[in-house]
Amino acid sequence: MSYKILLVEDNPHIMEINHEALMMEDYDVLEAADGKQCLEQLKAHHVDLIVLDIMLPDSDGITLCKQIKQEYDIPILFLSALGENEQIIRALREGGDDYMTKPYDLGVLLAHVEARLRDATGALHVVHYENLKLDTVSMVASCDGKDLLLTKKEFSVLLLLATHGVRPVTKEELCEHVWKTSVDYASNALYTTVSRLNRKLAVAGAGLEASFNGNEGYTLDKT
Repeated sequence: MSYKILLVEDNPHIMEINHEALMMEDYDVLEAADGKQCLEQLKAHHVDLIVLDIMLPDSDGITLCKQIKQEYDIPILFLSALGENEQIIRALREGGDDYMTKPYDLGVLLAHVEARLRDATGALHVVHYENLKLDTVSMVASCDGKDLLLTKKEFSVLLLLATHGVRPVTKEELCEHVWKTSVDYASNALYTTVSRLNRKLAVAGAGLEASFNGNEGYTLDKT
């Protein structure tokens, strides 16, 4: 599994260094230079971790963190030149999951990233949605204890929909997360996978289906 990390940083030099270091560890990396770009990236992509600077051109990183946490369950690692205890305490109390001060060692940054991802994926080891149970380690989905016998792609689609709840997941987001490519290349595969998934949900009597809601995207709805 390749984790996707969003770097929110207005310093191009720091952005370049951190991006390269994370890419060397096989992470998928997205970039945002300010709060507006950060929110746009979150709407367009599934993100596993945000590395967030506090001093941004258009917003305060701590306020942005609170806004993100209201809508997304994504761990946030603050990376800031502000190292006063009061600032760190406020950042963590307002929703931050970790805090590092600049300057920092890249090896330590990578260790913090790994730890935050380990904590987040551990918490999501088993995902429950209605009468479904999804084990993210074995990649087995069951309905009332009965194995749905999903393929890896079907499981990945179902997991993404289940973890997003009522928030629609776009075609672009699904194709990028499941097939690691654009919707132009994976749209037919997505349609086929969703159709198979819905048949298996129906056979299991799950009372759920992956529904396409126009331009908004897919949601997991009751039938």
